[in-house]
Amino acid sequence: MLERLRFVPARLLQAVPVIFGVTLVVFFMVHLLPGNPALAILGQTATPDRVAALNHQLGLDAPLWKQYLLFLRHLVTGDLGTSISYQRPVSELIGTAVPVTLSLIVFALVLALVISIPLAGIAAGKPGRGRDLGVRAFTLVGQGMPQFWVGIMLLLLLAVKLGAFPVGGYGETAGSHLYYLFLPALTLAIALSPQIIRSLRASTIAVLGSDYVGTARSKGAAGISLFRGHVLRNAAIPTVSIVGVNLGYLVGGSLVIEKVFAIPGLGSLMINAIFSRDFPTIQAVALVVALFVVVVGIGTDVVYTFLDPRVDFSAKERA
Repeated sequence: MLERLRFVPARLLQAVPVIFGVTLVVFFMVHLLPGNPALAILGQTATPDRVAALNHQLGLDAPLWKQYLLFLRHLVTGDLGTSISYQRPVSELIGTAVPVTLSLIVFALVLALVISIPLAGIAAGKPGRGRDLGVRAFTLVGQGMPQFWVGIMLLLLLAVKLGAFPVGGYGETAGSHLYYLFLPALTLAIALSPQIIRSLRASTIAVLGSDYVGTARSKGAAGISLFRGHVLRNAAIPTVSIVGVNLGYLVGGSLVIEKVFAIPGLGSLMINAIFSRDFPTIQAVALVVALFVVVVGIGTDVVYTFLDPRVDFSAKERA
């Protein structure tokens, strides 16, 4: 089985120019933001001389290409710089925020699968019937609602009106983390589950009509045992790619949802950095998100090889 993972180093090498391109785009797009970080830092105490001195201290008065080369040199050595607004190393801020965002994404993915797998099985069992139409209607509604609106509605209903969940925050213990993250994770799961349901429903219908499922039925397999033992794994193969692609979008959605629910993750860090023109923090968060998308892509290929032994990514790399 380890021989099937030989494609991973090649994927990592392919990711290098991607990350380099991301650094280039992020760096120059960040510097297109209006406003001056020195003015944001100094506030009412800003004078032309103090602004010029702070710009020189921060290296913002140098040509952009020099700033970019300095940024790359620091990045290679693992130095993400110092936050302009927090006056702390950016690596510390990222190290605190990443576990929060990862917890939210993993929780949302688990909830999305808990929602999607039963609904896809229900819909595929009787295609074209009432329950299938009901599940498909749910996917249309879920896909059409903006994530931030769903989050606000859940917040108003379950947190403000019913008091069943906290309005915002992250908690202090492992159990409280799950409690505080439930509503934002459910918001992201509602946005993610329609794509999973549609893909899993279509592939399940195709698998149910295959010969080996017919053989299993002739041997007495039926119901949950048939679905779990003969259908789910084969139906999940194309859905893995859908999940992998949408996890990247899930990260983008989590940035906004974190701000709605006041979660101290990468999203809140990014939005606060944008408002304060904190260039080093914006660049670092964008790079972390890009790296996450690359890792998810590689992880998707790994899961694909375990689910479908016929796939050989190493052969594709050689071709």
